Amino acid sequence: MDTKQFHRRVWAIVVLLAIVLTSLGSTLYDLQINNGEEYYKQSKYKIAETETVEAGRGQILDRNGRVLVSDRAVYQVKLNTSLMGSTQERNATILSLIQAAHEAGVEWSDSLPISAQAPFFFTTDQPYYTVTQKDDGTQVRSLTRLGKLAVAMKWIQDPTKDPEPAGESSTPAKKPGLLDRIKSFFTGETGDASSPSTKEETPYTLPTATELLGLMCRSFELKGEGAVDEKTARESGTQVPALNIGDLDSADARAAAGVLYELSLYSKGVNWNPYIFAEDVDIDFISRVKELSLNGVVIEATTVRQYHTAYAAHLLGRVAAMSPEEWSYYKTVDEDGDGTADYQMDDTVGKEGVEKAFESYLRGTPGVRALERNTNGKIVSQTWLTEPEPGDNVVLTIDIDLQKKVEDTLAESLPNLVSKEVEGAACVVLDVKNSDVLACGSYPTFDLASYGADYNKHLENPLKPLFNRALQGTYAPGSTFKMVTAVAGLEEGIVTPTTQIRDEGQYTYYGTPPYPKCWIYRQKGGTHGLQNVSQAIENSCNYYFFEVGRQLGIERITDYAGRFGLGQKTGIELDEKAGIMAGPAYTESLGGTWYEGSTLSVAIGQESSQFTPIQLANYIATLVNGGTRNATHLLKEVKSSDFSQILYTYEPQVLSTIDIQSKNLEAVKKGMLALTTEGSVRRYFQDLPFRVGAKTGSAQISTQTESNAVFVCFAPYDDPEIAVAMVVEHGGSGSELGAMAADILDYYFSAQETRDEPLTENTLVR
Repeated sequence: MDTKQFHRRVWAIVVLLAIVLTSLGSTLYDLQINNGEEYYKQSKYKIAETETVEAGRGQILDRNGRVLVSDRAVYQVKLNTSLMGSTQERNATILSLIQAAHEAGVEWSDSLPISAQAPFFFTTDQPYYTVTQKDDGTQVRSLTRLGKLAVAMKWIQDPTKDPEPAGESSTPAKKPGLLDRIKSFFTGETGDASSPSTKEETPYTLPTATELLGLMCRSFELKGEGAVDEKTARESGTQVPALNIGDLDSADARAAAGVLYELSLYSKGVNWNPYIFAEDVDIDFISRVKELSLNGVVIEATTVRQYHTAYAAHLLGRVAAMSPEEWSYYKTVDEDGDGTADYQMDDTVGKEGVEKAFESYLRGTPGVRALERNTNGKIVSQTWLTEPEPGDNVVLTIDIDLQKKVEDTLAESLPNLVSKEVEGAACVVLDVKNSDVLACGSYPTFDLASYGADYNKHLENPLKPLFNRALQGTYAPGSTFKMVTAVAGLEEGIVTPTTQIRDEGQYTYYGTPPYPKCWIYRQKGGTHGLQNVSQAIENSCNYYFFEVGRQLGIERITDYAGRFGLGQKTGIELDEKAGIMAGPAYTESLGGTWYEGSTLSVAIGQESSQFTPIQLANYIATLVNGGTRNATHLLKEVKSSDFSQILYTYEPQVLSTIDIQSKNLEAVKKGMLALTTEGSVRRYFQDLPFRVGAKTGSAQISTQTESNAVFVCFAPYDDPEIAVAMVVEHGGSGSELGAMAADILDYYFSAQETRDEPLTENTLVR
């Protein structure tokens, strides 16, 4: 190798290193010597951080473009105690904030179960722990949120561990004095230390509301001028006041303790989500807070869901911060495939209904911004690293006007039924051709806009307004099941459309009383005489279907019921029950014995069959569209956030098919038509400008209560468009529901002619 060339390369490297070192040295000199003081000031007075910003959720619209749910921009107040300074400075800040909120009439979050004013008392019967009874009869004690925090903060001993606290024991407990309580708080001991036997003789008693509030005030150091020094008081034997807050107002102390309680729930891991002092505050309150310059009080812009309708609450659902159980799922969601979870632990997610089912569409992509705060926590500069992208818009199959009509009809008509035992009801309207859910009402219902405020009231309501009866309520179908038996009998060749069976009142085939009876024999002692399938459906002749059902056998009946989707989930995107199709397997699973004669009850919709209203509606839709069972669904399409693109359009999903000969289908439909033109519900449908096919049903629950009333129908008869199913708990006879169904059908077809189509994007206005 050439020596000169080698030396040249060495010198080149040396020169390059010298240049790099000189550059680094000059940069460091500039940073530390020339501008060191300035940068030091900036580092002292600015705190840099990054923040994830949730994107706005997409809108939810009905099939005609009417907005049902959207986002609304609001401000919320959060607390950052790390920026509040010392404990006394923190307490002063919280008291000032509470005073400002009180003056402005702003409600703040406070779940501490102690009354707001003296004399203080617990606002719940079980403040520290709850007692539940297991199946084996043993009782289990579980700490409440207050109990968990009180144990963690050493305000109380754990009342869920033995021995039981006084009040649960049959042995009366001697209540220790206030000085004993104060001493136990500081020493961790109970009873009088000078008397070793006291701890064993006196069972531990839990603090009263006033005593607990006193312990909280001491722990949080809430006290004003004149508060007693507890160490001096102990040494001198002076009694310490219960709250020991000096000249601090007791109501203010309680309010501040409530806020600090909420903050402690989060810091101690009892509460999953960060504490928000107040939500949806107005500009006047924001201005007032900013004038006070309260350290650690942060005002943030956020969004909340705004409901443009008071209807469809069971369908739309709500959003809220996720729970620990939900986080175990959402922390694994990585739709963009970048290797990191798309959610954070305190994100807002859909909890029920459409909000939950279509979370992936509605939720936008969060943004990230870089912030600089001063030592008071105020933002002095911000830069977007990634801007948030709003969620997509979900268009549903429901018609909100029809939904309103359904819910109003249930609410207005049920009190007028002959039966006064009505507890709840449901009504489902489906598009026959594709099983679009046009309306789905459950009664009683609730208002999403006041869900949080009304939650406890709804939980205590025995009628269970939060329960979605349309999708989760299961009911015996009664005589509305008879079309299944009819189709099965016709298709299997047991009968033809013209075959007649004589109703003899009592079905004596099995020869052992008591004999199954036709309803007309049981009520009037008569019979229907000779009946073909159409007449048997119109007259709901039990005897006819006993005979057809016996010849079919339970296997073929359950087979056809399954093809109609009865006892199976319908495919709707929300939570639904599968229901029960009666048969040997189910009876034996309960430890019962299946008898051949049980088939007779199944054939007329009794025995143990239990179906949801949406199953009944889809069964009728499947019947009258010729035998194609589509999945029911709420999603019509998904549009981009600016409505410029259609991102997804739902395509019908066929779940099963039944080959029904046209003559057999017509015979069954003819019987349903006769019910509305000549039968028991004729008066409700005779004035409608279209013909309707229908079937009534009633299912006895017990001899002490009214039967559940069931009604199914479709219209128009000649070219079916919609199918309707309605169930009223303890409603008595299904024929009484005819008036409600006729009212809904009349509205649907008349509204089609008068509806004003809403304007959509890129529509020319003339």
